[in-house]
Amino acid sequence: MSKVIPLYPIDIFTPEAVRNAREVDDALREFAPVVRLADGTHMLGRHEHVSAGLLDWKAFSSTSRPWHDPNSPRPEILLTDDPPRHTQVRKVIADALSPRALERVKAIFEERAAALLARLRAREGEAVDAVSEVTQAYVFQVLPDILGLPEEGREHMHGFSEMVWATMGPPGELFDQAMQYDYSAVIEWLETQCERDALDPDGIGAEIYRAADRGQVTLPEAKLLLQTVLSAGADTTFITMANALRAWALFPAEYARLRAEPKKVRAAFDESLRWDSPSRMAGRITTREVEIDDYVIPAGTRCGLMFAAANRDPRFWEAPDEYRLDRDNRHSLGWGYGVHGCVGRTLAQMEAQALLGAIVAQVESIELAGPYEPWMTTVGHGPIRQPVRLKFAP
Repeated sequence: MSKVIPLYPIDIFTPEAVRNAREVDDALREFAPVVRLADGTHMLGRHEHVSAGLLDWKAFSSTSRPWHDPNSPRPEILLTDDPPRHTQVRKVIADALSPRALERVKAIFEERAAALLARLRAREGEAVDAVSEVTQAYVFQVLPDILGLPEEGREHMHGFSEMVWATMGPPGELFDQAMQYDYSAVIEWLETQCERDALDPDGIGAEIYRAADRGQVTLPEAKLLLQTVLSAGADTTFITMANALRAWALFPAEYARLRAEPKKVRAAFDESLRWDSPSRMAGRITTREVEIDDYVIPAGTRCGLMFAAANRDPRFWEAPDEYRLDRDNRHSLGWGYGVHGCVGRTLAQMEAQALLGAIVAQVESIELAGPYEPWMTTVGHGPIRQPVRLKFAP
């Protein structure tokens, strides 16, 4: 006989819970293998169960999810599909963001990183924000560059991020605060600048539209896919890179090892993604009864699969709160898992290789220069501000 799934007594989406998301999510993981929130959503936080749920798309479907609003202003495609449609649509992005395609624009990543490091070197000794003045500044410039978006209106990238992530979580104080902002200018920019005739024909965005010419997707779907890449390729990447800088300041011995072995920049990025994942969870809906240890989740239940908590599960990871350059991250859930694994992984790694590689080559040490300020969204997680001081090598 199955046990009754326990009601979790804490609201994990209040402003206070978001400020302390690591502790809050870890406590939920330890409370029980599966818990029920006040709104009926069921949460899974242990690596064994989250990874299995991500792999089993037939039992944990993406076609619906907790707090899903079909009228949301964010792009709705790919992440809200299951195979076989998901497979068809995913191929369009996978081809456009293939290693071969991205190799053509590799110089853009490197040139933008070199220019940014030159500006930072000129400010050596000053406190700079690892987010707005380093990682976000880089991603918000280089991503539209390689997609072929016009220069005009790129200041709306931040508003676009806020709009997308604010609409992923449940109604509440943070959602209400976000919705007080007038996103009309952001939406107009998104609609006009992602049109085919606004794009550089040599950019990756134009290549996505050419998939519509081949009949792989419709023209409206091509536009949605471009907008999805613009969103998904930005926020999680700059947050993860900012977390890498924070980790290197907190674990200076690991940073010294990385400087001695700079070919491990990709491993360092992957460990940052595990150490403090930029997304707290993914939403799913069960299509059948699912047994989790001695509990049974009914069919039709909306669930949250908690990436970040699972990536710190001490049942799976040794010393999970430590940042370790040589950790085996093959089973990290930061990239997702299974059919919904991150299709933009190569893009994110190329962005990180260029920027973090330049930092490792030129910056001798990093120290924190002020408090961490969390990104106040219910599902996205990470610093929105982290002052640091960079000491450049001679």
